[in-house]
Amino acid sequence: MAAHEITTAPGSAGTDTGPVPVACTLTSAGLAAQAGRWARLAARAMAGRTETEDGLRIRFRPGPSNEEELRALVAVENECCSWATWTVETSPAHIVLDVRAAGTGVAALHSMFASLRPSPPAHNAPNQTDDIAEPPALPH
Repeated sequence: MAAHEITTAPGSAGTDTGPVPVACTLTSAGLAAQAGRWARLAARAMAGRTETEDGLRIRFRPGPSNEEELRALVAVENECCSWATWTVETSPAHIVLDVRAAGTGVAALHSMFASLRPSPPAHNAPNQTDDIAEPPALPH
């Protein structure tokens, strides 16, 4: 990704920190590994992606290791892409990632995750059902 400069909003972290480069500090190999981890998490758990005015919001389904993997990915992003603010919140229904930036950082966020698509919900095992289908109506 090309380096751009953005200015943090005054008071966003207590003071104006001045220009912040919009660039990833990962090596090519690190970037490829991180992208692969994001793709795998999205393929198994992503429920939705919404572009916001200042970044984006991605929802994930709760599941074995999904929150742990998302938090691990965000820890890397906090280091390599510190020009954005990465927040994870959980509820019984979803794990939500909010990513925010200013200036050209917003467009960078929108493009960084453009290829991620929601995954279909997991289907139940053959002997498990959440919904029992109604039998077809018989003519009277």
